[in-house]
Amino acid sequence: MKKLRTLQHALLAATATLALAHTAWSAEGAPPALERWRSYNGVSWGRGDAAATPFRHSVNAPIAGIHFDARGRAFVSTPRLVAADAPATLSLLDTASDGGPARLTAFPSDDGNAIAAAPATHLRNVLGFHVDTRNGWLWALDMGFVAGEAEAPAGGQKIVVYELGSGRVVRRIALDGVADRKGSFLNDIAVDERRRIAYVADSGLRSAPDNQAGLVVADFATGRSRRVLHQHPSVMPQPGARVFSHGAEVWPAQPLVLGINGIALSPDAGTLYWTVTTGTQAHAIATAVLRDTKADAVRVAAAVVPIGDVGGNTDGIATGRDGRLYITDVTRNGIVRYDPATRAMAVLATDAGVHWPDTPAFTPDGFLVFTASHLNQHFAGAVKAGDERYELWRLRP
Repeated sequence: MKKLRTLQHALLAATATLALAHTAWSAEGAPPALERWRSYNGVSWGRGDAAATPFRHSVNAPIAGIHFDARGRAFVSTPRLVAADAPATLSLLDTASDGGPARLTAFPSDDGNAIAAAPATHLRNVLGFHVDTRNGWLWALDMGFVAGEAEAPAGGQKIVVYELGSGRVVRRIALDGVADRKGSFLNDIAVDERRRIAYVADSGLRSAPDNQAGLVVADFATGRSRRVLHQHPSVMPQPGARVFSHGAEVWPAQPLVLGINGIALSPDAGTLYWTVTTGTQAHAIATAVLRDTKADAVRVAAAVVPIGDVGGNTDGIATGRDGRLYITDVTRNGIVRYDPATRAMAVLATDAGVHWPDTPAFTPDGFLVFTASHLNQHFAGAVKAGDERYELWRLRP
């Protein structure tokens, strides 16, 4: 009888979730269809006009981050978390091709991605980055460490701002003073392009389960940065939470304990939003508090506002021009939309073919594109060489 009641409760919960999603769709028409836009079996790198050369260790270089510039060029990150041998961690992707290995060109150059060079001046391990269309820049967030390193080398943790057209370095902002070289995991970045202020999510994965999670605020003008909300409950893994993908727990023998991950700004950059992966809650804060260098920890913490339960584990966030948030849901294989005006949170689109939706981004012509590369399986070493599949999915919200 107890099992029956439990099953009944589960069915009621599922019905309520579907009803909520149906209500949201009914108000705005049919749900948008997800399209598998591009699908690659590995990666390759070329130099200038030279033909791309397939990378024989493509299984070690899953495509994670993606963002588009005003011309529609796609920039992607291949973080060096599985192995350190990828020729580049930040590249341009040729989206004209579909199938075969993804055709990549290192950005800003092959040398600029060299891990054997000076850690403070070369990209080592990029997961999150931001394409700044207002200023014509790209803000690359370098985690500093690469696979096999217990500690990021001095100077490795940084933000590097590049000119989009030339790849010239505009500014470097050191982060060693606000991020722990052993425990930090600099996951994602959101940029106030008008004020030229960056907000960095440090999920503290490498110090799990006592994650050294927090938020970093970096000022382009001064080159200074500071840490806020260090180990605040809103940025920490949710106690007792587990991460699920395609109906199975992620790494059950060693559960994924990931704090703050995806972050995004409202169109006016007045509000910062974030979610944690090991958990389902979303939060927000007025950026005026974060920009106030005189605001103490108590005042900053008091400004955090919960905005609701996403309903599944999450990864990345993108903000539409209308201010609505689009959150990748790794549990339900798709996208959740949050409307700040109505505080409504609902599943927007899902597809069983989506494996670990990661970074969402808008194209200049209005499509929402996100990467899906089965990252959890790659990091667990469960994907065999030759079986890797790196995909771009899209929809028109």
